[in-house]
Amino acid sequence: MKPKKLFLYPAVLLLFFPLGVFAQTDYIDANQQLAGHPRILMLKGEEAAVKKTISLDATWTTIQQAILAESEKLISLAPVERIKIGRRLLDKSREALRRLFFLSYAYRTTGEQKYFQRAEKELLAIAAFSDWNPSHFLDVAEMTMAAAIGYDWLYDQLSPSSRATIREAILKKGLEPSLDSKNNSWLKAEHNWNQVCNAGMTYGAMAIYEDQPVLARQIINRAIGSIVLPMKDYAPDGAYPEGYGYWGYGTGFNVLLISAVEKLFGKDFGLSEMPGFLLTAGFMENMTGPSGKPFNYSDAGSNGGFHPAMFWLAGKAKNPSLLWAERSYLKNTPPGALIKDRLLPAIMLWSGGIGIDKITAPAANMWVGNGKNPVAMMRTSWTDPNAIYVAMKGGSVSVNHAHMDIGSFIMEAEGVRWAMDFGMQEYESLESKGINLWGRTQDAQRWTVFRYTNLVHNTLAVNNQHQDVTGFAPITSSGNTPSFMNTVTDLSEVYKGALVKSNRGIAIVNKSYVLVRDEIETENKESTIRWTMLTPATVKIIDTNKAELTKDGKTLILTVQTPAKITMKTWSTDPPHNYDAPNPGTTLVGFEVILPAKTKTALNVTLVPGNAVNKAIKKIAPLQNWNNK
Repeated sequence: MKPKKLFLYPAVLLLFFPLGVFAQTDYIDANQQLAGHPRILMLKGEEAAVKKTISLDATWTTIQQAILAESEKLISLAPVERIKIGRRLLDKSREALRRLFFLSYAYRTTGEQKYFQRAEKELLAIAAFSDWNPSHFLDVAEMTMAAAIGYDWLYDQLSPSSRATIREAILKKGLEPSLDSKNNSWLKAEHNWNQVCNAGMTYGAMAIYEDQPVLARQIINRAIGSIVLPMKDYAPDGAYPEGYGYWGYGTGFNVLLISAVEKLFGKDFGLSEMPGFLLTAGFMENMTGPSGKPFNYSDAGSNGGFHPAMFWLAGKAKNPSLLWAERSYLKNTPPGALIKDRLLPAIMLWSGGIGIDKITAPAANMWVGNGKNPVAMMRTSWTDPNAIYVAMKGGSVSVNHAHMDIGSFIMEAEGVRWAMDFGMQEYESLESKGINLWGRTQDAQRWTVFRYTNLVHNTLAVNNQHQDVTGFAPITSSGNTPSFMNTVTDLSEVYKGALVKSNRGIAIVNKSYVLVRDEIETENKESTIRWTMLTPATVKIIDTNKAELTKDGKTLILTVQTPAKITMKTWSTDPPHNYDAPNPGTTLVGFEVILPAKTKTALNVTLVPGNAVNKAIKKIAPLQNWNNK
């Protein structure tokens, strides 16, 4: 009989077992029998189900053709070389994973030897590297996954000598370095490193299980016990603290791990049932606006992407409408753009054969998620490209990959993103100039980077100061009434020492315009409040309390209502340092107001699209009454 602890969820086990003994927890016991190769993600004979999926829907046929066409191009390319960029080998690891996933998949679904032969060449090339750069362990994780998929999926065709070479590389350059404490701090991490590294190590262990059964079990047991740390941050609602870009990375690899574990062992040991995890598909779907651009807070890029993991999550939830954004991306993106995604073949395993045209729009127009970085996202329609879309965040500056963007929002209307976020700056462009990018203290060098502070986000600055890195802003209320969708967050801790209270509410009113209301109380000193909104539009100040924004032939009117005397302004986005990225075509618009000591006031800003300029503005209620509307 198997020990009862095999049936406890990892989240429960975490309460009883300290981090140092994760590997001692026998989720997988010594008597475990494994399937033969291939055993990772797609077992032997499961190609038939994939081929059936391809035959049933034109979209899957197109993706299959794109994967095969790209695999054909890879045949003539030289294998990746061990060339680092700064301290990272990561781009080579990612390219190796893309190539080996594509080529191995192409071989398994066609049986054509040319794909096998090219994949074997790639496998032997990376196996010959001196190492896979364990000082930056993400590089090792992705390279190990690449080698594991190739080794496992091509196992029956590989010669004994090729098997031995690749197996030795997985062991010596992948798994064994992960046992060294100087390389494995990610085991205790509560962010994407844990998810990616544990997934990579698990794949490596699965690949060579029969040759290293004791070590392989240790690695897999360790991963199941350790990955609960970042997974607990999906609770309670599915909001991923690190934002859009790292959701794709962390959650994508988390799903790769769970999917492979479940496939091989027939269960996932409670991982998918951890609070909030399956709900995270709703978070991700709502992060994309009508324009197709994401809510790119924290370290995220400004463009949307395709996420194969969404199909696995939607399948688990039995809710195809979670794939509305992915459907749009598939319909509107040329196949040639999809092949850049190294995980693309996984969609063919996770799609469940669903027809793209069977995916319907979500029923709810608002999504609110609490947690380390609370967010609220609302829109007037899922199907109208001119719909209003607003997304706002609370949270903390101390979250991994965070910016000083607490209280910030983005906004779209009439197909234009009026309020935007710069998002991330490429890391090597900063690290190569000597910037220590990863400090989280108040005086960290990270906060000298122009794009990262509250001074260039759509939020407040008090006396030109930065937000407090120790503060946390919860979402305190929300309402989804169609005529007044709204959310309120308490920013007081983020302005600790500068303001006594600061509460921000954002609403879509009558499906016509956006209202941003800040209720603030100053300390016992005079304070200058700066309200800013970053925009790609052309800005013209047209009155003492009004600015006109124009872009792509459309117009937005920004109007300020407050009893205090304000000064409307625009600020340049030219970067102040030689290490800052340029920001062409952008402007900061807003206002400044000087408030006496111990003053309570409200700052109301309406953002009215051109198609609503003749509609009446509703009387603005105090924030405490918003959730009663």
